This record gives sequence, C-alpha cells and structure tokens, in this order.
Amino acid sequence: MDKVTRLYLVRHGETDWNKNLKYQGHRDIPLSDEGIAQARKIALRLSTEKFDSAYASDLSRAMQTAQIITSFHQLEVMALPELRETNFGLWEGLTYREIDEQFHDIMKGWRSNPRETKIPGGESLGEVADRCWAGLNRVLDENPGGNVLVVAHGGIIRIAVATVLGMNLNEYWKIRQDNVSLNIIEFYGNDRAIVCLLNDTNHLKLQCQ
Repeated sequence: MDKVTRLYLVRHGETDWNKNLKYQGHRDIPLSDEGIAQARKIALRLSTEKFDSAYASDLSRAMQTAQIITSFHQLEVMALPELRETNFGLWEGLTYREIDEQFHDIMKGWRSNPRETKIPGGESLGEVADRCWAGLNRVLDENPGGNVLVVAHGGIIRIAVATVLGMNLNEYWKIRQDNVSLNIIEFYGNDRAIVCLLNDTNHLKLQCQ
C-alpha cells in the first residue's frame, strides 16, 4: 500500500488588497495587521500538529503566514515559486469592476473558460495548473508518508481541490477559499487523493492574547 502523505493547505492571511477587492496575482503585497492576527490564530490551531516539512509560495503574504505558523514547529519554510498565485498581468491592482470595464471581452472569456483564456501580460488557468502541479508533485516526492504544511493562494488551492475531485477546472471558482482557511488532502502516491477538509476557518473564532 502507498504511504499516505497528508497536505495541510492554508491560504495566506488578509492583505490590504484583499480587503479592497483588488486582484493581486504576482504583486508582492504583504499581510495587513488583520492578516497577521489571522495567521496567529491558525498558528495556534496547528500548534499541536506534527509537521515533517513546510513549503510556501515565495510571495511575502504566503511566506509571512507560513513563518508565523512554523514558529511553533522549528521548521524552515521552503519557498516554491511554482505555488504563486495566478499572474494577473495588467489586471493586478484593479478591482473586478475596473477589469470588466477595461477588458470586458477578455474578462468574459476568463469567466467562462479560464483554462484557455490568457490574461493580458499574465497567464491562463491551464498554465497556472501546470506549474501548480509541478510544485505539488515535488512536495509529494520529497515527503512520502509525511505531514506537510503548504501555504499558498486561493487560486492554487482551488486548482488542487478541483483536480483531486475531478472537476472541470473552468468551474474552479465554485470552490470558496477564505483567508487562512485550512484544507487537508491525503495523497496515496501522486495520482490518488482524498479531500478531508475544505475551507475551514473555525480558528478565526479564537481570542488571541
């Protein structure tokens, strides 16, 4: 029987751009004060878990979140650029309404067929999925049978969950991912997996000192 590798997939904490509903993508926006507080709450929740290793997107909002969590575990966070959010190109820094006004036809294509629609100056969802799985397969190959923390972005986690569930990636937006949500996927080798937990934010109810 294949060893079970358990991935704890966490979305990063809130940024000012999240709060203001701006597309971030590859723009390196740090956590807000609220995002730091959120990260501390999920860190407390995961403080008693045993992690064998920890990975994160190399963007600061993910790395900051991962470092706060791993402060309880004495683990070095390994940066994986493959786990960056979608490169939204010319859309970064804009709200949905602004994008729809300036790039209406392309946004229409992104809503209906993001897998094939390439964002101006950025990526298609298919390109994101390819690099996402290159990164996750590296994590799985390096940690057979391990418990692994992976801190990434909403789009990356949606891709992982949608793929495991056999969904059409063009409908990945139907999977909700809140800031510092916890998702757990058990992998049996690299080709079989079970989603055990999805978008859990119960830790946000904790009162941190």
